[in-house]
Amino acid sequence: MRNQRVGVLGAGIVGLTTALELQREFPSLQITLIADKFNNETTSSVAAGIFRPASSFEGISRDITSQWIQDSYYFYDGLCQSVDSSAAGVTQVSGYQFSSTSPEIVRNPYLEHLLPVYRSATEEELRLCPGNWLYGSFYTTLLTECYKFLPWALDRFKLSGGKVLKKIISSFSDVADYDVLINCFGMGARNLCSDYKLVPIRGQIIKVQAPWIKTFFYADYDTYVIPGSKAVTLGGCRQYESYDLSINPHDKAAIHERCVKLLPSLKNARVVADAVGLRPHRSTVRVETEIKDTGSEKIKIIHNYGHGGYGVTAAPGTAKYAVKLFRELHSAGLRNKL
Repeated sequence: MRNQRVGVLGAGIVGLTTALELQREFPSLQITLIADKFNNETTSSVAAGIFRPASSFEGISRDITSQWIQDSYYFYDGLCQSVDSSAAGVTQVSGYQFSSTSPEIVRNPYLEHLLPVYRSATEEELRLCPGNWLYGSFYTTLLTECYKFLPWALDRFKLSGGKVLKKIISSFSDVADYDVLINCFGMGARNLCSDYKLVPIRGQIIKVQAPWIKTFFYADYDTYVIPGSKAVTLGGCRQYESYDLSINPHDKAAIHERCVKLLPSLKNARVVADAVGLRPHRSTVRVETEIKDTGSEKIKIIHNYGHGGYGVTAAPGTAKYAVKLFRELHSAGLRNKL
């Protein structure tokens, strides 16, 4: 194990948490983080970062997916309670989800028995925001701001002996000199793996100065308001199979209109930034082992991608599972040598 060289592909939140988990489990490994984009260049940097998996989020099985969510929550909660909380950008946040359509929209089976506070909204709370809100939930969850977390995790990785290589990867053969590759390339995995189940879901957000907003709100039509340490995030949209990375003025106007309708105090809040990201969506998140035969060599690969809009939420859990697969791969290799 000491001389094994492992390449982690991708430096978004999935790649970084996977690299950190590998270091924690196998301190003697030679790990290199390989990517062409880092920190604020990544899709992860656009995410609001609230811990809130959709009930439709699906991995290998429902039980394994639930374990991913639990492991992720405990990872972030541990950071939140540690001395690294501020540096890593992990804080606790409370808020509401409202709907005028269905009680199922405001329920979340992944969160109901995991979070410290999760309850139905009262009749008085349903009147906090303008609108005919018939159903609602209130809960306390965690917020991970990636503008802090990504550089913090990268520094921690390097301080623990990890190496970083800035490189464009067009084929696994480009990095075939590693004993094991862990593929956390997000949308890049579509071409790298010829995986056409992986599609972008375009999202657009607005960042505004509204320091009076301390509570998050979710509402119908993918409307959300999420407070952060620097700015408040207004969203959003989910445009299936759109590759457009430009700021769409019509989307911006619609997002602003919906959020102001939900919280009128936002009407004159100063806009400080607009951002677009392509969520790497796969109907089933891919976390599995593959031995790729290129004809001249066999490359050992562990895939960890396809999280969609829930990369921040699920990254530490899928990282833990990917490292479990790495351990099994190593054990199988040892058995084959005996």
